[in-house]
Amino acid sequence: MTTPADVYEVRDPELPGRLLSVERDALLPLLRARDDGDFALPVTACPGWTVRDLLAHCAAVLSRVVESRYEKDVFSPESNQRDIDERSGRTHAEILDELDRGMTGAGPVIAKSSGRLDAVALGEWVHAGDVRVALGEPGAYAGSGLPFALALLAQVTGARGHVPLHADLDDADEPVRLGDASGARPPARFIGDGSTLVRLYAGRPVDEASYELAGVDAAELNIFG
Repeated sequence: MTTPADVYEVRDPELPGRLLSVERDALLPLLRARDDGDFALPVTACPGWTVRDLLAHCAAVLSRVVESRYEKDVFSPESNQRDIDERSGRTHAEILDELDRGMTGAGPVIAKSSGRLDAVALGEWVHAGDVRVALGEPGAYAGSGLPFALALLAQVTGARGHVPLHADLDDADEPVRLGDASGARPPARFIGDGSTLVRLYAGRPVDEASYELAGVDAAELNIFG
């Protein structure tokens, strides 16, 4: 399997698709087994959205990737809300079916994007964690997809020249190197688990007692704004 260290400088085009496939196989059965009322639960990470809204957003994003539909304001808050509104008449099952198709079909398209769409797969995985939090499910921002997510995070932050960081993870055999590899800035240091590292980069709440961070402010790590 690809490790985070392997993708520090060389892009693995298949990595986003693998992450989406692993998450599809874990998330979709969980969602299909939930009661209808669970889809109305609020999502803390996305104020104003319910679980259904977030899943509709995720399905719409992946459908756009598969179909190469990118309007001028695509992925803006206004565009995201239109996507959700357009799905208001669909059943929960129909939204999950679209999400299933997107998580299956987007990987090959992202692979051919020269890295431009890699962060889409990472964002979808983070949103799956947001859904788990809303549903009270364990394993938010963790589980079987975490090694792939960490590798993709290294890939995305490296391509963007993000702040360099060396992470020693409690739950990984190899350190994770993220961000700019030029050496122009000394790398920051992180000690903690992989889930906490992902939360920091995604701007999600963390338990400050569960990790150590030196050389960078936590807010500077956020790649999603």
